[in-house]
Amino acid sequence: MSDSKHPRRLFLQSSALTLGSAALVRPSWAAGAPALITSDAVRPVAAQGLQLGDPTQGATLLWSRADRASRMIVEWSLDESFRKSRRIIGPYALEETDFTARQDLVGLPAGRDVFVRVQFQGLDNSRAMSEPVLGRFSVPSTRPRDLRFVWGGDTAGQGWGINPSFGGMKIYEAMRQRQPQFFLHSGDTIYADGPIKESVTAENGQLWTNIVTPEVAKVAETLDEYRGRYRYNLLDENVRRFNAEVPQIWQWDDHEVTNNWSDAKDLSADARYTEKNVPLLTARGTRAFLDYAPMRPFSAVESQRVYRKLSHGPQLDVFVIDMRSYRGPNTHNRQTEAGPDTAILGREQIEWLKTELKKSRATWKVIASDMPLGLQIGDGKDAQGRARWEGPANGDGPALGRELEIAEVLRFIKHERVRNTVWLTADVHYCAAHRYEPAKAQFQDFEPFWEFVAGPLNAGTFGPNALDNTFGPQVVFQKAPPAGQANLSPFAGLQFFGEVNIDRHSHALTVDFRDIDGVSIFSKTLQPVRGPFGQGFFDRDDDRSEG
Repeated sequence: MSDSKHPRRLFLQSSALTLGSAALVRPSWAAGAPALITSDAVRPVAAQGLQLGDPTQGATLLWSRADRASRMIVEWSLDESFRKSRRIIGPYALEETDFTARQDLVGLPAGRDVFVRVQFQGLDNSRAMSEPVLGRFSVPSTRPRDLRFVWGGDTAGQGWGINPSFGGMKIYEAMRQRQPQFFLHSGDTIYADGPIKESVTAENGQLWTNIVTPEVAKVAETLDEYRGRYRYNLLDENVRRFNAEVPQIWQWDDHEVTNNWSDAKDLSADARYTEKNVPLLTARGTRAFLDYAPMRPFSAVESQRVYRKLSHGPQLDVFVIDMRSYRGPNTHNRQTEAGPDTAILGREQIEWLKTELKKSRATWKVIASDMPLGLQIGDGKDAQGRARWEGPANGDGPALGRELEIAEVLRFIKHERVRNTVWLTADVHYCAAHRYEPAKAQFQDFEPFWEFVAGPLNAGTFGPNALDNTFGPQVVFQKAPPAGQANLSPFAGLQFFGEVNIDRHSHALTVDFRDIDGVSIFSKTLQPVRGPFGQGFFDRDDDRSEG
């Protein structure tokens, strides 16, 4: 994908989208705009830039934030000169949403590049306009085309925040340079429970220095502290450049509220928290996530719903699932029958997922999961001293506890002949490729499938986790810290994102793991099933990894 074919980088440079300061240089194409009041004391400022989100056929969501009460004004055009553009008088940005606002851009031409500029208009003087914030994105096509997207999770965790001397969150720049059509953020978009200090001693005695704001210096408890975590990430120039160019699909996991939260979470012994009410913290964390996520609101029926499907033409449907909102308490997770305590997806979400998978006519069905299926992720001990589990996996053996819901979904996929499903996830802070094999599983009523795990994105590196043999996962590739080492800083270079490319002719799907510099360390190509049901994937033996 060269600059001549996808000149996003050239556009952003020529439009002065450096975002290094709150006010951008006014581009030449804005010369014909109405005269503005130029005093920063009286006009709004869009210091956080913009975000693009939930791209699907004919529509992409636009998000931005002002520094005061104002109104969002959006223009979009098919050329960077904006000679022919559509102007939208958008929503008000008010204190109730922390001055965030979003506008759904609909009726967009399929497969075209779209230029956008956003301003905020003062409510006390219509001539008081913010400097424009610029972006560009590609609309999903209705026809086959070469498709590229990236994914990963875990941003600004374990105290590894924005280090200017390191180059900031530079893995976001590595992802941007790959020029993907979209980015799937697999959760832990913030670390509300991870205080960030001015300096931390990293491995080998290296000193890591952070930008620090009051909201990130302690665990988040108030609504403003939760919101401040998102504002913090948007201080990074790499992140803002990325946001203005790559539409995102967000899901969430635990750190948007607090570590491993569920109905069983107890903060009574955690001295960092003065607010011990976990449901109240969940409510505040949820509100902050919904304010800052570039996510299309669902409906008044379920206004806080995160699970959804996004279509990208005949090659791809993305199914975003939510393993956090509907789960029961974290327990020993070995129940033999399904019930409230074994929920991880919940009945309504399971039925939605089965229905939408069966309806999908896309070649590839990517299931975006915020947690891996077959890795053991613990959450301490229960009152009887038994292992308590955070994810679906609960140790070797037959499907029990939360695994019962996963087994139901996998069984459905097999019996309804839903072909070409791939699971993408993050959470465990290393990268891995897992092949799930019924012949090697305790529960065997499913078709073989692949799960790819990426991350972290500017957070501590851990792992690898132990496998659970219930669904027969086999490690084909993994890259994690050396034995005995954990929470390695970005200095160590063990930061990873995933990249997916789908060929428009063959519809072959290739997954790469790329490091903090964008270098591929592993590649796997899957050919879609085209023959009779039951033949499985036509895998090419072209795995490539480090020696």
